[in-house]
Amino acid sequence: MSRYRDLGSFLLLCLIWGSTWIGIKAGVAAVPPLFLAGSRFTTAGVILSTMVVAREGWFVKRGDLPRLAVAALMMIAVCYGCLFWGMLFVDSGTAAVLEMGLTPVALLGFALLLGEERGTLRKFLAIALGIGGLVVLFGPTAMVAWTAADSNAGRRALGAIAVASAALAYGWGSVIARPLLRVYPAMLVSGATTLIGGMFLLAASFALEPGASDALRGNWGATAWAGWLFLVIFGSLVGYSIYMRLLRDIGASRAGMYAFVSPAIAVLLGAWAMGETVTRLDIVGMAILLVAAWLAMSKPELA
Repeated sequence: MSRYRDLGSFLLLCLIWGSTWIGIKAGVAAVPPLFLAGSRFTTAGVILSTMVVAREGWFVKRGDLPRLAVAALMMIAVCYGCLFWGMLFVDSGTAAVLEMGLTPVALLGFALLLGEERGTLRKFLAIALGIGGLVVLFGPTAMVAWTAADSNAGRRALGAIAVASAALAYGWGSVIARPLLRVYPAMLVSGATTLIGGMFLLAASFALEPGASDALRGNWGATAWAGWLFLVIFGSLVGYSIYMRLLRDIGASRAGMYAFVSPAIAVLLGAWAMGETVTRLDIVGMAILLVAAWLAMSKPELA
C-alpha cells in the first residue's frame, strides 16, 4: 500500500511542479523574480509552521538548528538565488538541461557521499536516461543559443555555472534535510526551511532588485496575484510538503526523479494553454524522460 501511496504522491508532485511555470511566468511579468520567490516561500513557511506548532506543538531542538539552517539556505536561498541570476544570461533551454539534469545527479551524489543511500545500476541508468531525454527535449534550443555569435559568451558561461550551482545546492540541502525528517514531521521541516530560505531571498531582493520596494505596494494586477497564489498554495504548501515526505520515505535520488517528469508536463501544458508547438523530437524526449522516471520508481529499493 505504501508503494502505491508513494507513487501517487510522486505523480501529484510532478503535476504540481510541472505547472508552476504558469504561476512563475505570470508573476515575474509584474514582480521582481527574487521578491516573487522570497514572498512566496516566506508566506508558505509562516502558514506551515503556524499550523504545525498549533496542532502538534513541535519545535526544533537547538542542536538541530544548524542543520536546518544549512538545508534551508541550500534548498531555497542559494538554489533560487543562483537560478534566477543565471537565467538572466542563459536561455530557458540551457537552464532546463543544466538545472533539471543535474538535480537528480546531485541528489544521488550527495546521498552516496553522506551515506544516506546506496548506489544501484537501476538508479544510475535512470539518471543517464533522464539526462539524455532532457538533451533531446531542450538541447536544440540550448545549442542554438550557445553557438550564436555575440559578445556575451563570458556572461553566458557564468550564468550556466550559476544554474548548475543551483542544482548542486538543492541536492546538497535535500540530503542534509533528510535526517531531520526522521525526527520531526515533514510539514514542520517544510515550514521551517521555506520560512528561513524565503526570508533570505527577500533580504537579497531588497538589496539587489530596484523594484522590490515598489512590489510591496501590491499593485501587481490580477494575473500576477493569481500566479503568486498558485505558487504559494500548490507550489509550496502542497508541493514542497509532498517532496519532503517523499524525501523521507523513498530517498533523495528517487524523489528527485520529478525533475525528469515535470519538464514533460510543462511542455504539454505549454502546448495546451499557450499554443506552443510540440515536435516529434519533443515527443521522443518526453518519452525518454518518462521511461527514466518509471525505471527509478517501478521497483522499491531500500534508500
